[in-house]
Amino acid sequence: MRRFIFIVVLCACKSAQAAVLPEERADYLYHSYDGGGATIDGPSLLVRKNFGESVSVGLNHYVDDVTSASIDVLVNASEYTENREENTLSIDYLRQKTTMSLGYTTSVESDYDATTLSLGISQDMFGDLTTVSVGFALGDNIVSRNGDDLFEEDNKVRSYRVSVTQILTTKLVMALALETITDEGFLNNPYRSVRYVDGASATGYSFQPEVYPETRTSNAVALRGNYYLEQRAAIHAGYRLFSDSWGIESNTIELGYTLPYGESLVFEASLRFYDQTEAEFYSDLFPFLNAQNFLARDKELSSFSSTTLGAGVSWEFGQAWQAIERGGLSLNVDWIQFDYDNFRDLTESGPLGGEPLYSFDATVIRALASVWF
Repeated sequence: MRRFIFIVVLCACKSAQAAVLPEERADYLYHSYDGGGATIDGPSLLVRKNFGESVSVGLNHYVDDVTSASIDVLVNASEYTENREENTLSIDYLRQKTTMSLGYTTSVESDYDATTLSLGISQDMFGDLTTVSVGFALGDNIVSRNGDDLFEEDNKVRSYRVSVTQILTTKLVMALALETITDEGFLNNPYRSVRYVDGASATGYSFQPEVYPETRTSNAVALRGNYYLEQRAAIHAGYRLFSDSWGIESNTIELGYTLPYGESLVFEASLRFYDQTEAEFYSDLFPFLNAQNFLARDKELSSFSSTTLGAGVSWEFGQAWQAIERGGLSLNVDWIQFDYDNFRDLTESGPLGGEPLYSFDATVIRALASVWF
């Protein structure tokens, strides 16, 4: 199934310049996630080429190699490995102060095929002090189940977004973003189960498949800002509020600091706090079989919080070969602590419904090599 990895990417607010095409470049990224019994890593290759002064084309190939022995897998199944490959074609068209973008993404794994088409438009105005962007994305996905050739479901995703970036002073840039996402179809994991009280079982409980609603609507608003300091340093902060039709509400607070050193080194540090409430049909332990119409025990729908500490360093060097303009190397590491308020660790012993609460930490690594040409 599709993996949802929380990787902190702080907003880089638009600088004080007119609309321009993305720079011609090639990037090689190695990404790694290790935590909670799951290891996910792989490469990503991006190449972007401009044609004239109006068109930019980008190609991105992204790979996830997954080995999972997470808490859900240990309770209901055995460790597994799989591979996911994602390919994206993006095109940007620049006309005066307007940038139009088109993207097409395909993602394939053993039990989930995803296709996404995205459209966007960005307009600079008021002397290039304000940038307004709107976008729409349409996703069509097919869900299958390994070992069951008869199982095949689909879901559709629609997302709508609008953002405004404003240069307020020579040192302060703010951005406000709004997003609405609607999901329809099969929205749960076909392997996941919920547990319910069963006096006939030696453990005191048994399992049955999850049952989710077939629709979900979520809304998010985010406010972010960059404040530039002396010596080319900067601080950045952000707040994001999220809510959905399943009863989940979440808050995200981000803080960061960027410090250039000399002419070519840049150091970064970040801190992120996240918390959410549970879905209205979530329970760690239901009182009996088919206790309600909708049933979930996915820990990501429970009440939980996380804290992320991040650090990074990047180095940019001048022309080393005639074919390139400049190059760069960067390394970013995030440490994430997850604490669940009402999801129990069934690999540990304890009274029924009173097993230890689950928590784990994860490490996310991103190593990037770039050349501009």
